[in-house]
Amino acid sequence: MHPSSKFAWTDQAAMHAFVTETGLAQIVTIKEGKPASAQAPLVIAPDGSIRFHLSRANRLTALLDGAPVLASVIGTNFYVSPDWYGTPDQVPTWNYRIVEIEGLARLLDEAELRDQIDRLSAVHEALLAPKPAWTSAKMDARKRDMLVRAIVGFAIEEPRFSGALKMGQNKSDAEAAGAIAALRAIGKADAADAMEAAR
Repeated sequence: MHPSSKFAWTDQAAMHAFVTETGLAQIVTIKEGKPASAQAPLVIAPDGSIRFHLSRANRLTALLDGAPVLASVIGTNFYVSPDWYGTPDQVPTWNYRIVEIEGLARLLDEAELRDQIDRLSAVHEALLAPKPAWTSAKMDARKRDMLVRAIVGFAIEEPRFSGALKMGQNKSDAEAAGAIAALRAIGKADAADAMEAAR
């Protein structure tokens, strides 16, 4: 993450909401001095832990229980051309929202894993409203059990959140307005909206 305090994201509630909505993280640990990583969808459990699951065949599953982990969640991100600022001597940059979560991983038992799956589905099905929510109860029980056996769940206990919201806060209002207008002109409304919201 960018080290400038101008881009520090310290609002814990906003970071939790961002992690919940974005969902997918890069999970990283170190084994014998080498990094190992996988992608996994996350959900925040009522106890504040971060829960996720991986395919049982994923090599990371044998490394995580008791290991330190970093989960990196990146959201809206985009290139910014220096031409868009309308002032000389600018350089290209990349704007982004990111949250990093650190902690120790713990293996979930089967009941916790099933709860993680149901919570994850409930969070993201709610975002699809007014579509009627899918639940695992719609599945044949034997098929559901077979699929649960194919995955392994983990919790990141006592997670520590840190974040960066790098959206041109170091630019003048006129420079930011130029970049926002240019982003809208090329059809990147989500990027323009993110820059506007950060101001």
